[in-house]
Amino acid sequence: MKVILNDDVKHVGEMGDVKNVANGYARNYLFPRMLAVPYTDETVAYFEGKKAEIEARKEQKRNDSKSTKEKLEALNLELVMPAGNNGKLFGAVTSQTLVAKLAELGFDIERKKIEVPGSTIKSVGSYSVKIHLYETTVAEVNLSVKAQEVKSEKTEKPAKEAKKEASSDGAESAKAE
Repeated sequence: MKVILNDDVKHVGEMGDVKNVANGYARNYLFPRMLAVPYTDETVAYFEGKKAEIEARKEQKRNDSKSTKEKLEALNLELVMPAGNNGKLFGAVTSQTLVAKLAELGFDIERKKIEVPGSTIKSVGSYSVKIHLYETTVAEVNLSVKAQEVKSEKTEKPAKEAKKEASSDGAESAKAE
């Protein structure tokens, strides 16, 4: 069924786009939510009148994506992850990890728009991550993954024992007074 989108619909298109969709998808999802209208002479005429507004909106999105691209490419992301002595991470850096890090820095980017090399990063090093912003605008972000110092059990046990001794010494000195 041929429809004209009334609003931006993920994985389908943007406002004003003419798309062919399944009949059931149009009847059961797009039309009841007012996300699309049937492709008729009247709706085509209506959207022709709104063409300037739609193009201005798309141009604004293009400009926003270009400025975001410049900010992202100037950024050097650094993640500190727990890793073994050989540089292999105990976990993995995924697109979700990067979304969280970018959110801390004030960027609102969807997980599906981030392209991590090999889908996950499992070792310490420097990487280039692609972020698809809008249409053909793609930002390449430099990412360096560093190892976090991991305390071994040998160093933790004496520290725990020292705490116990200090607390027992304090209790004994309090009793003596």
